[in-house]
Amino acid sequence: MKYNCLNPIANIGLDLFDASYEKTEDIKEADAVLVRSASMHEIELSDSVQAVARAGAGVNNIPCDEYAKKGIVVFNTPGANANGVKELAVAGMLLASRDILGGNKWVSDNASDENINKTMEKAKKQFAGNEILGKSLGIIGLGAIGGLLANAATALGMKVYGYDPYLSVDAAWKLSQNVIHVKNTDEIYEKCDFISVHVPCLDSTRGMINKEAFAKMKDGVVILNFARDALINDDDMAVAIEEGKVARYVTDFPNAKTANMKNVIATPHLGASTEESEDNCAIMAVRQLRDFLENGNITNSVNYPNCENGVCTTAARVTVCHKNEPNLLSAINDAFGTAGINVSSQVSKSKGEYAYTILDLDSPVSDELVAKFSGLNGIIKVRVVK
Repeated sequence: MKYNCLNPIANIGLDLFDASYEKTEDIKEADAVLVRSASMHEIELSDSVQAVARAGAGVNNIPCDEYAKKGIVVFNTPGANANGVKELAVAGMLLASRDILGGNKWVSDNASDENINKTMEKAKKQFAGNEILGKSLGIIGLGAIGGLLANAATALGMKVYGYDPYLSVDAAWKLSQNVIHVKNTDEIYEKCDFISVHVPCLDSTRGMINKEAFAKMKDGVVILNFARDALINDDDMAVAIEEGKVARYVTDFPNAKTANMKNVIATPHLGASTEESEDNCAIMAVRQLRDFLENGNITNSVNYPNCENGVCTTAARVTVCHKNEPNLLSAINDAFGTAGINVSSQVSKSKGEYAYTILDLDSPVSDELVAKFSGLNGIIKVRVVK
């Protein structure tokens, strides 16, 4: 197997590839591609590429739908950088509450003052702030990052409200019992001193923090955005800041508008920029790639369903990327039956218009059968794993 890295990937992850893998600088000969922030929208991948692994959570730089049509499975690494983002969100709350940045700038501006240790005692009152103890934090989205932030905020003595209609059982178990679950965002808007959004950018969430949302919020609220830039309506944010509805907007995604707004604290997309996050993402990405390439299992794909069947113990294993259509599974099984091959184990999952099937067989599969099998209507890609 050959893999290509479009961005530098931490060695702690790449070292998990054994001697059967070779790194190549030519993406056209790669079986798999690892990427962080490089845009892949203009890159034409060869037929040899089976999978793309994003060492991070967001996949806006990858044409996932186009790859799904070609049977290229796209992975991401949800949760691997969650702690790094959580810590930056906590820092954002502190920066918004205490004028640390203003005080730091004052020290820099007055560094030549020989009596700075005395003059600062008079100047410091202009940088007075508030404590976050006892304040209320509303978190929209209680996934990997939102859940960690909720627990951290409760430990800091904040009253935490959480909203997530898609909260998984696993995520719920990890949440502090002190987190107050609400059924809609209005309750968060109305009650909270701080509001932090941690949802994906979809048609349903784009611009969700807008003038209608601001109208429901407390005066002097602090908005934290460490998820995606497009979740906030920038024009409405500018008005909310000007009118005093929003005291501070803390974002990890500055743009031409927000970078020039007053009362905005912006960082240049630093959420996952820690050595630990980069290591964790690299390790998870490589492990997922290896399990897919060697066993055909899918974990944390964004364009195909998660589908696992362990390690193959039979004579052969075949995986199929296909359309999620009626009677297609029957056609797949009939093709093997007609060839006299028994399917000893089968796992099939669907996700939207696509599906993925793992078949363990009692007999080896010939190239001729694979070619014939691949011609079935609705079949996107057939791969003989073993």
